[in-house]
Amino acid sequence: MKIILNEETAKFVINDLQASQNDSIRFFVRLGGCSTVQDGFSLGLTKDTPKHTAAEIVVENHTFFIEQEDEWFFDGNNLTVSIKDGEIKYDFNENKN
Repeated sequence: MKIILNEETAKFVINDLQASQNDSIRFFVRLGGCSTVQDGFSLGLTKDTPKHTAAEIVVENHTFFIEQEDEWFFDGNNLTVSIKDGEIKYDFNENKN
């Protein structure tokens, strides 16, 4: 499983969360909402400290990560994060590693 996001998206998320230099940003599973991989669950974002990461990427001096406890949600898919019409968009793509 990989997290894929570009600098433009990272800057948007960092600004949206008002993250300080070198803050880590977690994608976490929350009850409710909708996704294409798990009914009744969706992703949220928060500033947090990595403990047991399942995937991470460093962009713009910030670590974006997913904890092992949330790995089930992705069902083996990669997470691609982008911005569309001023909103954060999540796509789940088959992991071909």
